[in-house]
Amino acid sequence: MVIAGCDVGSLSAEAVIMKDGSIVASEIIRVRPRPEQSASDVMDAALSKAGMTYKDIEGCFSTGYGREKIPFASGNISEISCHGKGAQWLIPSVRTVIDVGGQDCKVIKVDENGKLVNFVMNDKCAAGTGRFLEFMAKVLGIGIEDLGPQGLSSEQPVSITSFCSVYAETEVLHSIYEGKAVADIAAGINHAMSERVKALVKRVGVEEDICITGGVAKNTGVVKNLEAALQVSAQKLTVDPQLIGALGAALFAREALANQNR
Repeated sequence: MVIAGCDVGSLSAEAVIMKDGSIVASEIIRVRPRPEQSASDVMDAALSKAGMTYKDIEGCFSTGYGREKIPFASGNISEISCHGKGAQWLIPSVRTVIDVGGQDCKVIKVDENGKLVNFVMNDKCAAGTGRFLEFMAKVLGIGIEDLGPQGLSSEQPVSITSFCSVYAETEVLHSIYEGKAVADIAAGINHAMSERVKALVKRVGVEEDICITGGVAKNTGVVKNLEAALQVSAQKLTVDPQLIGALGAALFAREALANQNR
């Protein structure tokens, strides 16, 4: 059985192809102006890696902001359900999934089958999202991928207290003008980000095991700060954390196909 999942988010698009219960190919790209183009480009790349064509796919579900505009998808489902399903499939003990995406942050609780139990979401402000980190990295003059490593080398992290991205930018600029080290400012940004996410987690409670998905999970500084704030150790995913939504979509496609064939 060949199934696929496609996740079109606000900053990136992902595709996962599975065959007989194993991931055989995946791809991540920056989003295009139109969601259908993002989906086609990322799936084309994944299919090329797998040596397959669209005709080989028996079922495909889409998820993310652009999920209803994917022409080759046979169904679609919310990214909240997909991240929960994908994370729990990889790590059966996971009960809390923290998904920090480009435009929002979600804390998802699942049961032993990966079924959604509860969730809370913050999408009204850039603070606590990947967009916040991208913006802060630009102000700091470094790549977003450098925020984590830079922050971990800090000896005197600066304090960024504002929960508003605009005011946080002012604090970062003030630190730059004062001659603070880039590493110390990066550490302050990572800590501020973890505090924003922690506040959201506290609204639904901490139930272990926990894992972190989405692009921000690649920021080691944010992850370490969040683990310390929540007093837990996040489970390590065996695939790129940005792929979890697409993986969950593929798993839902597999379930739908199995139900059809009964």
